[in-house]
Amino acid sequence: MTTTTAVPAGAAPIKRARRTLSVPMILLIIAGGLALFSLVRVISGANDLTSVGQVSGALQLAVPIGLAGLGGLWAERAGVINIGLEGMMILGTWFGAWAGYQWGPWTGVAVGIIGGALGGLLHAIMTVTFNVNHIVSGVAINILAVGATRYLSDFTFAEAPGGSSKQSPRIDAITEITIPGLSDALADLQAKHWFFVSDLAGVLGGLVTNLSLLTVIALLLVPATWWVLWRTGFGLRLRSCGENAVAAESLGVNVYKYKYIAVIVSGALAGLGGAFLAIVSTGIYQEGQTGGRGYIGLAAMIFGNWMPGGLALGAGLFGFTDSLKLRGGAENVHAMLLLLAILLVLVFAWQLYKRKHWQAGICLGVSGLLFAWYGLTDALPSQFVDAAPYVTTLLVLALSAQRLRPPKVIGQPYKKGQGK
Repeated sequence: MTTTTAVPAGAAPIKRARRTLSVPMILLIIAGGLALFSLVRVISGANDLTSVGQVSGALQLAVPIGLAGLGGLWAERAGVINIGLEGMMILGTWFGAWAGYQWGPWTGVAVGIIGGALGGLLHAIMTVTFNVNHIVSGVAINILAVGATRYLSDFTFAEAPGGSSKQSPRIDAITEITIPGLSDALADLQAKHWFFVSDLAGVLGGLVTNLSLLTVIALLLVPATWWVLWRTGFGLRLRSCGENAVAAESLGVNVYKYKYIAVIVSGALAGLGGAFLAIVSTGIYQEGQTGGRGYIGLAAMIFGNWMPGGLALGAGLFGFTDSLKLRGGAENVHAMLLLLAILLVLVFAWQLYKRKHWQAGICLGVSGLLFAWYGLTDALPSQFVDAAPYVTTLLVLALSAQRLRPPKVIGQPYKKGQGK
């Protein structure tokens, strides 16, 4: 990507390559973020903030969000808005549980993927073939998925032993991986609560303890998506449909085909996220268990600027925020007030350096309020703890809105031959 700088009238604009982060710089940023977390943990006494259990729980909560976000990435890179991710996840949970309790968890995963892909196919037919408004089509799929799964549950799960009209029988678990020796050593090191070292041990321990095989597959899908979409001719043609479908058609790209492939893969990934929820996260299907994760996955994709790496970071952030209320609850969320206040001080210094004085003043004022809130309270109301993931979603989208660069023709109707 390039940017242009101001030049005298009549002169050609000078294009300047946008700087990209090197691997050492990325590692340095991660280390700095972990040090900040460690500082907050030491000050607040919330020692569970970066524990092995906290990181492991955050990863498990982040995977369905990340899979939904990956699904949105595939569709929107091809120019199709996919608000229907939530409905496709719902189809994945139901079909995954339905097949999983009868024929085993891996069959459930496969059927859950198929269920989500069917939702993606329906979305592709409506948006690509019939040019239905993408938002309307997505909302319709969400509503249809809720009604269809509720209807199907009444005469499948309700008649199965251990099931009911709102939940499935128990599903067998997928094999979990724990690296012996290393896992115990990292847990012992984390329990010492040393600055930074224990926090690093907690993060690494969470990645090697009780890790489901499906989690490993989901994590590998992030670099796989990057490679397919940015390092292959197939990915170049697919992305061209989202940047300029008319130009892509003029170069011989079958735009309809690539849009269909992208949206069906999008539904399949969302369905996999739903199957993960039913089979790995809970071991059972429950009505309404997606809990808006399809929408949060869409937010993670937007936060990541339609890139797999940024999407993974966004999913991790939302998963971590969601896990705070499960382990430590109010104490951990209360500590996050301190973290947010310190982050705003850093943003204040950056805005001041950029000579954006009124933005810097707002950051400093909000930071002062958060410091006061943290200092004057010992815990937060349970309602705020429950709302923390959704508040985080809104804050992240609001703060990242200025740097977003979506595909150019996303959501725009396309008809074959319109460029001729």
